[in-house]
Amino acid sequence: MNIQYTKIHSGLCTFDPRTKILLLAITVFAATIAPSLRHVWLLVLFITLFGCTCGKAKRSLCHLIFFALFYLLTLYVLSLETGVVYTMFVAWMGLFYKVYPCAMLAGIILSTTSVNEFLTAMNKAHVSKGICIPLAVMLRYIPTIQEDWHYIKDGMRLRDVSLSFKGFIHHPGMTIECLYVPLLMTASKAADELAIASVTRGIENPHSRTCLIQIKFRIQDILVIICFLFLLALNAGEIGGAL
Repeated sequence: MNIQYTKIHSGLCTFDPRTKILLLAITVFAATIAPSLRHVWLLVLFITLFGCTCGKAKRSLCHLIFFALFYLLTLYVLSLETGVVYTMFVAWMGLFYKVYPCAMLAGIILSTTSVNEFLTAMNKAHVSKGICIPLAVMLRYIPTIQEDWHYIKDGMRLRDVSLSFKGFIHHPGMTIECLYVPLLMTASKAADELAIASVTRGIENPHSRTCLIQIKFRIQDILVIICFLFLLALNAGEIGGAL
């Protein structure tokens, strides 16, 4: 067991990558048909518990606190009932509640799934390589860009360039030169390097993959799928009752 695997799987339970993808699909449907903010709240709480179980308690709780603050802002805007602020924010807030649970769960999945696990699970599910290879590269690409982002921020601090909106207004040229240009260059370079590294490691090998990690459905996978399906059925039942 390598260091990366220990770091990724530091939670109470480990889940099959196929389970995580299925949970994401269920969350998309549940958030889309959620009949009220109360159901979105319940969905976010489910995702928070799932993240804590996977070992991402700090990230999940931070997302939950941000969601609670945004919910209070929503209640304030809805209390206005009319006005410019109400008109500007009501449609955007509706979109936020559809996207936020999905993005929250996707972040947990990306941070708790290794590329090796993902490819092994996709091979067991007989998924086409044309689908699983781009997804596998994406799993490794996002952490690489995040790491480069931190390096760029450290370099900007050495040059005394602020990343705040105020700093962008005062020195827009310097901010673009020190932030966006290096980020675009590193993103392009990282994409090429990851593609070369993937081919070198045999990602296009037509034979079945071997993996030191045992990928299979366990009791925790079944339980968490049942919980999310129950939430989806609850949302669908509310809509059916309203009709």
